Amino acid sequence: MPSLQVLIEKLASQAEPDRDPDARKTFLEFRDQLTEGKIRAADKVDGKWKVNTWVKQGILLGFRLGVLTEMPAGLSYVDKDTFPARVFTIADRVRVVPGGSSARVGAYVAPSVICMPPMFINVGAYVDEGTMIDSHALVGSCAQIGKRVHLSAAAQVGGVLEPVNASPVIIEDDVLVGGNCGIFEGTLVRARAVLGAGTILTRSTPLYDLVKGEVYRATADAPLEVPENAVVVPGSRAVKKDKAAEWNLSLYTPVIVKYRDEKTDKGIELEDWLR
Repeated sequence: MPSLQVLIEKLASQAEPDRDPDARKTFLEFRDQLTEGKIRAADKVDGKWKVNTWVKQGILLGFRLGVLTEMPAGLSYVDKDTFPARVFTIADRVRVVPGGSSARVGAYVAPSVICMPPMFINVGAYVDEGTMIDSHALVGSCAQIGKRVHLSAAAQVGGVLEPVNASPVIIEDDVLVGGNCGIFEGTLVRARAVLGAGTILTRSTPLYDLVKGEVYRATADAPLEVPENAVVVPGSRAVKKDKAAEWNLSLYTPVIVKYRDEKTDKGIELEDWLR
């Protein structure tokens, strides 16, 4: 039998995949494996993250195969029937606190994850064990969230489905994401990093490292990357051209102010920087 990947790639290449009598059956098998975490939009191989293009193709296939349907779930919703809201049970061992949270089928949410209301997890996302998703936080499509991550209130983790080869936002293990942070456009946040409240990271955002005296930027082949253990806070840099210089204007920029160290009193030092 052809592999699931081969079947998905074949259906995704067709102009009218719904004409294939086995299309929906194949897609539902794919969606189940995505929900169970058996397949994911990106994997870490030998320390490097690899995008699984065919998984994104499968998600997009689901939207093509789906039809609009009414989805009563406390309130009235209308969406593609291929991606309904997930219904968690005790067997999932996921805490979903009452108050309007939602996750789509096709998103993996590991046991011991805590979901505070209201939050949303989109299709293709992967949320690993021990992570807390706080109120008004978003985990976008295909975003990869590691173990013991804290997404604080109103944190926004952007999603990406197209182009299918684009890297999703990846947040590795033990990262603290402060309130009102925005992590977008495939940014990679390495393990144990700390993002102070209000930090925004995108492909066009340079990241200034005060400790090492370096500037990190995204390239054509790689996203913006936050180093392991980095503590990042919102900052600004002066604009020295034309009217901007005359008006003493500054532009937002994220700044690495220190690195986490087991020998330091993180509770006090981080609190000083983050405030």
